[in-house]
Amino acid sequence: MKTKAYAVQIADAISIKNCKNNFKAKLLFSDTDELFYELYEGQYIYIFKYGVISFYNLNKEDIKEICTEILLYGKNSITEEVIEDIEILINGKSNTVSFGTVSLKEYNVESLRLIMLNVSQSVALDNYSNISEQILEDTKVHTAYLEEKGKLDISGKNLKKYIGRVLNIKNKISENLYIFDSHDVTWDDETLNKLDQDLKRVFDLKDRYRSINDQIEIIKENLELFKDIMFHKESSKLEWIIIILILVEVIDMFVIKLT
Repeated sequence: MKTKAYAVQIADAISIKNCKNNFKAKLLFSDTDELFYELYEGQYIYIFKYGVISFYNLNKEDIKEICTEILLYGKNSITEEVIEDIEILINGKSNTVSFGTVSLKEYNVESLRLIMLNVSQSVALDNYSNISEQILEDTKVHTAYLEEKGKLDISGKNLKKYIGRVLNIKNKISENLYIFDSHDVTWDDETLNKLDQDLKRVFDLKDRYRSINDQIEIIKENLELFKDIMFHKESSKLEWIIIILILVEVIDMFVIKLT
């Protein structure tokens, strides 16, 4: 039997509390970060606080309807969809994971949940990768201007906002993508643990996570340089203001003596 797990990023974040209080389906698991539901027999929905929803064995019409409903509990909806799916073969010869396909020896809800978790994290990584790449490109524009003109083309206020944006993205990644930790269900089950590790390998989660962090670090280094240049510029302005004030005071005293 062939089915699919499908994940979509609908917002920057989803309120797990509000979703739990309002979404009507059979709740199988919940904590502060995620909700795992059974909609109908053999149909599952996995909701994550970082704005991703994963579906198993639902058609596109139902998926669209549920996304619209859960978006009511989301923050900053995503205008450009970030989606991914993976084909699941039930009753295969063994548990195997390859690019685009997972074969399960038998139907197991926890195995399906692990697949849905990993495809959701892959989608979230795609979203953060797109954001970090865009910020890196923006940073390159400023460094190119600095190289050509010998000065920055960004004001102090905008620079602070820019730094805040980068730090917020880094914090979101650190808070929401716990991909280096094995899921609780894998701790006492060797089969599930192997499936989880195989999924992480096929989705290349760890390397992609490191790549995003490396990009963020490069951006941070550039912003630190920008900040130092801006600070030096402001210090120079202050020094000139003090010098001018002293000169005005001296001239004023000189004029008073002459009169």
